Amino acid sequence: MLSGAFYGIFFLLTVQAWIALMQRPRYGGKIADHRLALLFYVFITFVLGTISFVMNARYTQTIWIDNRDAPGGPLAQIENYMSHRINFLALATGHIQEWFMQALLLHRCFVIWNWSRWVMVPMITLYVTMIGLSIIVLFRASTGASFYHITIELAYLCIQVGHTVMYTILVTNRLFVMRERMKQIMAQYDSRTYDTIALMVIESAALYSCFAIVFIVAFAMHAHGVTTLCFLSIGKIQGIAQLFIIIRVARGRAITREWSTRATAIPTAIAFTRTVSYITEGTDNEQIGRPEREVAQLYVDSEKAAGVAVSIA
Repeated sequence: MLSGAFYGIFFLLTVQAWIALMQRPRYGGKIADHRLALLFYVFITFVLGTISFVMNARYTQTIWIDNRDAPGGPLAQIENYMSHRINFLALATGHIQEWFMQALLLHRCFVIWNWSRWVMVPMITLYVTMIGLSIIVLFRASTGASFYHITIELAYLCIQVGHTVMYTILVTNRLFVMRERMKQIMAQYDSRTYDTIALMVIESAALYSCFAIVFIVAFAMHAHGVTTLCFLSIGKIQGIAQLFIIIRVARGRAITREWSTRATAIPTAIAFTRTVSYITEGTDNEQIGRPEREVAQLYVDSEKAAGVAVSIA
């Protein structure tokens, strides 16, 4: 039931995300550059999630209805979950779905940090490690080993949560640094745009991370009932968290209403570094302090502010 409820939410958000991406964004058009990639992401994660859900639902019907009188009853069949090929397919598609979701986090982080090597190296290392552990889990599962006794699954879950937490810390830290830089340049700068985007990232990561931690604790304590509930639902929850961001950015809701409806500020003639105009494009912190020999008109408008949100999507 819990898995079905989460899948229903995941399905509705997928439809909303698809419609939002097919329409022109309300504020700015930069998201159009990434629209095809995001549409592919929404499509492939939904297909993989649906296959995993259908396979698990079919096996649930089998153990509780079709073969409920089998020796040992449904509990024995749950214990021998991986002895059926249909369940291996469900596990494999669920893991591949998570690869795509974590890859989207990587891209967001790299764009915000302007592909900085010191950010890319540890994040890619974690990502590759996660995929390696996932392949080991799938290999063990293919031999018919009991899922609840595949201890490498615990390491896989920990790496996955760690990857999400690191992404959240790096992105929010970057946004707050950019906010402070803008405040130094303009004393009257309204920083609510950066605060809103950072809060959106934290909320999305917290939704998945809290549930994943429960999964890890239950798996480590061999609480098979809770582990099963978490296992059947975690992929949908992670998909929901990602779709929330995509939908808000595509609909222009990543920017506060006060900001988006505010009249364009009076232009101010100031000498500024090159990265002032790139603040919303995700450049390195080091570049912000590099002087530029020119004076320009700085316009703080909603379209430039929306660039940060587009990078997040």
